[in-house]
Amino acid sequence: MMSDSQPQIIVDGLVKRFGAFVAVNGVSFAVGRGEIMGFIGPNGAGKSTLIRILCGLLRPSAGRALVAGIDVARDPEAVRRRIGYMSQKFSLYNDLSVVENLRFFGGIYGVPYADFAARLRFAVDMAGLAGRENALVATLAGGWKQRLALGAAILHQPAILFLDEPTSGVDPSSRRRFWDLIHTLSEEGVSVLVSTHYMDEAEYCHRIALINRGRLVALGTPQELKQRSLGGELLALEGDHIGDAVAQLETAPGVQDVAMFGSALHALVDDAAARAPELLARLGAAGFAGARARRIEPSLEDSFVHLVGASSAQAGGAS
Repeated sequence: MMSDSQPQIIVDGLVKRFGAFVAVNGVSFAVGRGEIMGFIGPNGAGKSTLIRILCGLLRPSAGRALVAGIDVARDPEAVRRRIGYMSQKFSLYNDLSVVENLRFFGGIYGVPYADFAARLRFAVDMAGLAGRENALVATLAGGWKQRLALGAAILHQPAILFLDEPTSGVDPSSRRRFWDLIHTLSEEGVSVLVSTHYMDEAEYCHRIALINRGRLVALGTPQELKQRSLGGELLALEGDHIGDAVAQLETAPGVQDVAMFGSALHALVDDAAARAPELLARLGAAGFAGARARRIEPSLEDSFVHLVGASSAQAGGAS
């Protein structure tokens, strides 16, 4: 949900090269106050590189990025003072207690002494660790660790928060509680840019940026991406050993794309009602007797698979 106020993050034609390799290639977008922007994309797509540039940790090769109105290339230190950052690798110290970690990060962020007691209590309560302030961080479960790391990242009450795959390796119920905290921060006006490889988490974002091979492939709300990206209708095909039938379906008339989803195949076709019996007949002739077909609404994962595949094919054709 993009705010009408001045965007908190502005990215314009951003490029990052490592020698001949282009990790970020001409990316542009903006994030409003209180907006949750999700980054999704395959491993190596450029998500983490882009976040590190916006945090002032990497210098861009070309283009412009403004965070809280500050040019990240000109004054990265000023950017770092105004943001919170949580990396995909757990960043607290396992051999220190909960409160010792928070005191350390409060000092790094320059939290005023008069405010620190209240900010520490907020972080402890948010992590669900009241009564365990003196516990070693090494003894905490993964979900508690992640919530504590989030609390440490916002001790100084930043207006902008960068989260790089913050729930990687955390169980689903802990991930959901973590996202409840993110939405609470959003409602308080904090702008959040978060990368994730979980499609269910991407659904919690106000908008999603899909990145592949360093390029911005699609940008919109989760619903917009599901509705507009496929350009056809979707069939779910199920049956014994159906995963072996990809080759038979890819060349069938009216089939635009075929991908494996769990124990089923999802086929993107021009007309689901007309193509379903044709595809079942083709499968039967190929020895896949008893296959079933039904039209389904596309999920965000369907859109992700299709868009990444299309952009990779386009990039390959251009190279």
